[in-house]
Amino acid sequence: MLEQAPRSGRRSSLTGLLLPLSDRSLVLPNVAVAELIGYQPCAPAPDHPAWLLGWIDWRGQRLPLLSFEAACGGQTQVGARARIVVLNALGGTSRSFFALLVQGIPRSCKLDSQLNYVDVPLGELELAAVQVGEQVARVPDLVALEKLIPAL
Repeated sequence: MLEQAPRSGRRSSLTGLLLPLSDRSLVLPNVAVAELIGYQPCAPAPDHPAWLLGWIDWRGQRLPLLSFEAACGGQTQVGARARIVVLNALGGTSRSFFALLVQGIPRSCKLDSQLNYVDVPLGELELAAVQVGEQVARVPDLVALEKLIPAL
């Protein structure tokens, strides 16, 4: 059965989340996020890349805590408003979840089906930059980020 095309003038949207990092914001569909938790010091990961901050315990599971900034070649900062976002894995590994350090509480936003792309330099793990309200947000390549994890 074919899906009906939207009526003219009517655009679909989905709810997204703006994740504040220290040097940029990421935008994800809210279904990518399993839970937002408070920052907790993690068990360090010696002899691992700088983007692996360590391991946290979440609901009886040991999850890798990643720094998106460090994975893109930047510096990791843990600010006073730091939180951890637990993300649903997309299938790049045997894990169901992994965690990402963020610098505040994610903000809900409506994402129009016709995103306004912005022409800015992108990091290695960024697929695109889009205008969300008054700010430019990066669309992360979660599959590529997740694929960094199996070597751990």
